[in-house]
Amino acid sequence: MGDAVYLRQLKAGRDFGLGNPVATMMENFVYLVGDAARRECLVVDPAWDVEGIVQVAEAEGYTITGALVSHWHPDHVGGSMMGHDVEGLARLLAVHPVPVHVHRADAELVRAMTGLSASDLVLHDSGDKVAAGDVEVECLHTPGHTQGSQCFRCGKALISGDTLFLSGCGRTDLPGGDVEEMWRTLTTRLLTLPRDLILYPGHDYGSKPHASLGEVARTNPILQAPSLETFLQMRG
Repeated sequence: MGDAVYLRQLKAGRDFGLGNPVATMMENFVYLVGDAARRECLVVDPAWDVEGIVQVAEAEGYTITGALVSHWHPDHVGGSMMGHDVEGLARLLAVHPVPVHVHRADAELVRAMTGLSASDLVLHDSGDKVAAGDVEVECLHTPGHTQGSQCFRCGKALISGDTLFLSGCGRTDLPGGDVEEMWRTLTTRLLTLPRDLILYPGHDYGSKPHASLGEVARTNPILQAPSLETFLQMRG
């Protein structure tokens, strides 16, 4: 990252949520991204241990000024999952109130999952930008995993949520998933981006925590499908 951009990749069970076996099993990444000069940052997908995430930012001298939501699933925003209550956005707003930035297509489900009100959310379309200090983060609508999934581009970083992993892509068989839309997202929305962007995924499902988009394009098996028909077969 450039000198002006701050980016910190935090892993559940390692950097926050210590001692939480469910958080550790899920291997979520949470990101802090923002302005290294003004010491302001946005938090991407705060869940599992909100105080722990805020403490990391504060320990590094940063103030969290907003939250970015990649999609509405509870391991990213909080809520009920597999019989567990996951801490998330509601807790963040209780201890550190900030605007919550979501794609408008996922806003209703974010509210249903977290109990937030409409006034807590800032709705976005693809191409909108959210600032932390003088650094801007671009929201890219990347539907497929959910209707309102979005990735975040900042400098040379592409934070991809559950849309694209280093190996594989997000599920399309959950509510709001669409396998054909995922194909369009991968081929026309992400693989058309500069290959020197560094992909930072929403989970630690690869052999390393991040890689260039060019490397992911070459090595990710799901991106080798030559056609939609092949992609549909690969996705079952």
